[in-house]
Amino acid sequence: MPRPGLPKLIATDLDGTLVRTDDTVSAYTHEVLDRVRAAGIPVVGATGRGPRLTELTRNDIRAADFLVMAGGGRVVDQTDPAGPVVLRDERLSGPTLAALLHALEAEVGPMTVMVEASDAPNAPLWGDFDPSWPYQDRFEARARLDCLSNDVIKAFARAPEHDVDTLLAIARRIVPPTQATVTQAGLGFIEICPPGVDKATGLAVVAETLGVDPAEVLVFGDMPNDLPMFEWAGWARVAVSNAHPLVRRAADEVTLRNDDDGVAVYLDRLLSR
Repeated sequence: MPRPGLPKLIATDLDGTLVRTDDTVSAYTHEVLDRVRAAGIPVVGATGRGPRLTELTRNDIRAADFLVMAGGGRVVDQTDPAGPVVLRDERLSGPTLAALLHALEAEVGPMTVMVEASDAPNAPLWGDFDPSWPYQDRFEARARLDCLSNDVIKAFARAPEHDVDTLLAIARRIVPPTQATVTQAGLGFIEICPPGVDKATGLAVVAETLGVDPAEVLVFGDMPNDLPMFEWAGWARVAVSNAHPLVRRAADEVTLRNDDDGVAVYLDRLLSR
């Protein structure tokens, strides 16, 4: 159970956790997050979304003092009156990614691969067309050689013969953590990020900036890419009821699903007790 009093930092995943299935965030949720900040507790949006989706992310969590984006690779301080300050910006080299993909495909066969390379607003992903990718309006078909010619923020990969959790297990066996971090966020694709990049290491940058101990941090999530921050945070780890089974098992508590404003309901009760 959570310790008495209030946490000193609150971080929440967005898609599937704070954001509802219809891609909206309720007015109730925004109001509760505003009350969290009014209580003196900084709010962090911790998401797999890359910096190209910063405007969308800011709109979905307007109360955020910090953004942990790209699964931890980009950390932004939004509290400076002079404008946002980038505290972390990690990239994965194209040649390293090419070697990792080669090793993976030797094990699982041909994969659909897309890379996130640009942080320009609403920039498309580049790579192989896959009809299962849910955001076709932000995709541009490009040859893999072209995609891997420069550093990338992260890559997405899918193997038709393997479900995403099976592919993730294989990838974690093959890919050394010194070369890349591999996870999945519920999109049906594994995500390949720079080494040492996950939501916990991104949140650690925020916590160090604020002088907050991980034991004083409350986090919310729903997918395996949230597990590192569940392992890192100590005040409480809360899953929404629609969360992946691994996340539910790792949670201290389970709140209502994202479509029922589970994060806001939990925080409302926390502020009211």
